[in-house]
Amino acid sequence: MIYALIGNQNCGKTTLFNQLTGSNQHVGNFPGVTVEKKSGVIKGHPDEEVVDLPGIYSITPYSNEEIVTRDFLLKEKPNAIINILDATNIERNLYLSLQLMELGIPMVIALNMMDEVRHNGGTIHVHRMQKALGVPIVPISASRNEGIAELVETVLKVAREAIVPEKTCFFEGELAHCCQSIAYQLESHAKKADIPLSFAVTKLIEMDADTIHALALSDNEVNLIEHLVQDLEKSLQLDRYAILADRRYVFIEKVTAECVVKGKTSKERQRSIQIDTILTHKYLGIPIFIVIMLVVFFLSFNVIGQTLSDWMSSGIDWLTDCVAMALANYGMNPVVQSLVIDGVFAGIGSVITFLPIVVTLFFFLSLLEDSGYMARVAFVMDKLLRKIGLSGRSFVPLLIGFGCSVPAIMATRTLSSERDRKMTIMLTPFMSCSAKLPIYAVFTSAFFGVYAPYVMILLYILGMVIGIITGLVLNGTSFKGNPVPFVMELPNYRLPSLKTVLHLMWDKAKDFLVKAFTVIFMATLVIWFLQTFDLRLNVVSDSKDSLLALIGQFFAPLFRPLGFTDWRVATSLMAGFSAKEAVVSTLAVLTGTSMEGLGLALQSLFTPLSAFAFLVFTLLYTPCIATISAASKELGSWLRGLKIMLMQTGIAWIVGFLVYQLGQLLL
Repeated sequence: MIYALIGNQNCGKTTLFNQLTGSNQHVGNFPGVTVEKKSGVIKGHPDEEVVDLPGIYSITPYSNEEIVTRDFLLKEKPNAIINILDATNIERNLYLSLQLMELGIPMVIALNMMDEVRHNGGTIHVHRMQKALGVPIVPISASRNEGIAELVETVLKVAREAIVPEKTCFFEGELAHCCQSIAYQLESHAKKADIPLSFAVTKLIEMDADTIHALALSDNEVNLIEHLVQDLEKSLQLDRYAILADRRYVFIEKVTAECVVKGKTSKERQRSIQIDTILTHKYLGIPIFIVIMLVVFFLSFNVIGQTLSDWMSSGIDWLTDCVAMALANYGMNPVVQSLVIDGVFAGIGSVITFLPIVVTLFFFLSLLEDSGYMARVAFVMDKLLRKIGLSGRSFVPLLIGFGCSVPAIMATRTLSSERDRKMTIMLTPFMSCSAKLPIYAVFTSAFFGVYAPYVMILLYILGMVIGIITGLVLNGTSFKGNPVPFVMELPNYRLPSLKTVLHLMWDKAKDFLVKAFTVIFMATLVIWFLQTFDLRLNVVSDSKDSLLALIGQFFAPLFRPLGFTDWRVATSLMAGFSAKEAVVSTLAVLTGTSMEGLGLALQSLFTPLSAFAFLVFTLLYTPCIATISAASKELGSWLRGLKIMLMQTGIAWIVGFLVYQLGQLLL
């Protein structure tokens, strides 16, 4: 049996899902769309599957999340709905509940956060509300694992006995009469199309095009219904959407007046309001956020993440040496040895040594997200992002881009506007990902000495500035229009749940490994092959005779105006398509030096000015294959991913050219 878990955002849905399924979860995409699908088996019930649908406020299909939810309910026809409500804010949450009840699917309401209601001195008469709504209601506290067993038992009973809601219409007066008239017209069509009649009626009042098409109504039938609705609008002096919303809230107010005794404002809410006076302050909000992110980046890229990365790198080096020695003692063919050591171990090692930094970064970002702070960041940044045509929701994916562009691009799935989502995907790679740090570290220490940290900071700022300029251009050309209105509920600040944070962190780490690991690994093998053989597939003794050198020599003239002409530099940039770390490792191999001696070798290939132009180019040019793959998948076309690659490489060349040529004039 399949159960749909549905609720508003910030109502504890993720916590309940984790309590129901434990570790029996898997993540994918809904068929045909890029909205994340999370499903899992209920603990102790191997034949019962829960599908965690996106957090929404209604099933009127305006955003991708609402479209996914409606299509899943109508087409997949789950055996029951678990509708989770925030008991501290029942009036808002019940609006979605009424729409779900119109579907006539077996349903149970999970009244979450009851511990907070009690703590604040409030009361909810559950049995009275259950009678008023006509669906089973189970009070729970997902964070404390209270009432979960009773909820599971109730859901199984409702599903197996197919107990549908007793009420599917909540209107009175003229709207009720209008619904009855429309229902009379639609009854046979709804039965034939297998669409719940009550749901079809409200959708026809809204003149929903998808529903009209699904019901196969004639033009005369549509016109007749439209006249009925227009008469209703004239009578009540409201438009159809306002009429439906108003009458639903009239019913909700009646139910809450009878069943809910409100307590005092919670300490959590009061504390959140006090904290927000500082964290969302008109002038202090952004500086505070910058300080917090500097601390997160410092811990991720230096203290914790880098330390773990160094330990893992040492372990991989030791393992590589052991395997190399074992292969040599065994007398393995040198080409096979090179494949294993320079291909397989180099490819896997470059990814795994990078993983601790990504995991550490996502650990801190998950802490900020679960505490409720990230919602405030989106709110604070909304005004700035609107100037380049994006809403505040786009900020979180852009922020994640400083860690890795692959999960950042996947994070755009939360954006409701297709325009905003595509534009954010195109701008995300301008945020300098942590894979470029080895390039920055080697070049700045080799050419800029004590000024190295300032050059690195300048590169990060330059990436953001170029991203803003590109956004302004896109907003005035390919993506004309306004970003969607930014509506977001600010949840109370909470202590992050370690279990939830670890789940989020593991999901992102696993996603990164699945999406990036294979691609980078395969690309490394390709580079090894091109570097090892010549045109006649003979093993080369000098890398300058390899296929890779031929390709590098072909592209080298393109970079002459940027100040670097050696074929080895062009080759390293091509290697960067697989993974940006490969730029440094390729230069080390092609110059015949160790990582420690690379800085000195680079001084024979670059001047300080051309080195800075090279850094600017690596900052801005097309991201790794894994990022292009992720962008192509999210945009639904490899052609669009190719366009992003060409656009960014073109911008990188232009900016690198300006830096070098203007630098020569000034210096």
